[in-house]
Amino acid sequence: MEKDVRTSQWAVVTGASDGIGFELAKQFALNGFDLLITSEDQQIFAAQAELVASGQKIRAVAADLATPNGVEKVFAAIKDYAGAPDVVVLNAGLGSGGASFDKTDLGKELDLIQVNVASVVHLTKRILPDLISAGNRKLLFTSSIAAFAPGPYQVVYAASKAFVQSFADGLREELRGKGVTVTTLQPGPTETNIFHRAGMDDTLVGESKKDDPAEVARQGFDALMAGKDSVVTGSLLNKVQASLAKIAPQKISTLMHGRQAAPNSPENR
Repeated sequence: MEKDVRTSQWAVVTGASDGIGFELAKQFALNGFDLLITSEDQQIFAAQAELVASGQKIRAVAADLATPNGVEKVFAAIKDYAGAPDVVVLNAGLGSGGASFDKTDLGKELDLIQVNVASVVHLTKRILPDLISAGNRKLLFTSSIAAFAPGPYQVVYAASKAFVQSFADGLREELRGKGVTVTTLQPGPTETNIFHRAGMDDTLVGESKKDDPAEVARQGFDALMAGKDSVVTGSLLNKVQASLAKIAPQKISTLMHGRQAAPNSPENR
């Protein structure tokens, strides 16, 4: 297939069919970036149709990042585009929760690990040499304030985000002076489908007021373009919780998370 000829910068955004990922893609499009957007389902093509209104070139790829073949499909699409992407956003992620670990679904949690952890390592490993070779490139990883402490009733999800945070922080140091910046986006509870999909509608955090994904994306985009190491987005409460998690005894942070994420069942009242 003949490679695209581009006159503008371009970005890759995974998990871009809705939520924070779609809003991040919109930020890039509105700021003059062509895009390659991905998601596991056909909804990505509806997102593509909406983003085309920006006037930018938008390519969509449906690929399941829970599988190595899905990651390779995305990488092949990236290579088919002309030149290394100016920005790569590793945003795709799954949530889990709604019960204690002994009652949750193993298959869903293994898929979560594949998407939130394995695909992040896999795609970064594949694309990073091209970013280093091109220089003046940017990586954005969607982490979470859940990365700062263990997460009762979300033990696999919180651990996966702790991995992403640690991975990005270590990578940033390795890439110092190599022309690639690394930024982590650390949202708090945001108004997306992740809580419903994770079975957390009846938890305190599931029922609480959440941040606007468009505002989260705007703050993330601004931090990325400014070359910041990280940004805690959304409400002041998110920033306070993130700061407390870094200085409070881990037991306290863990207890606080557990109270927010515990399902509203008799055993947890």
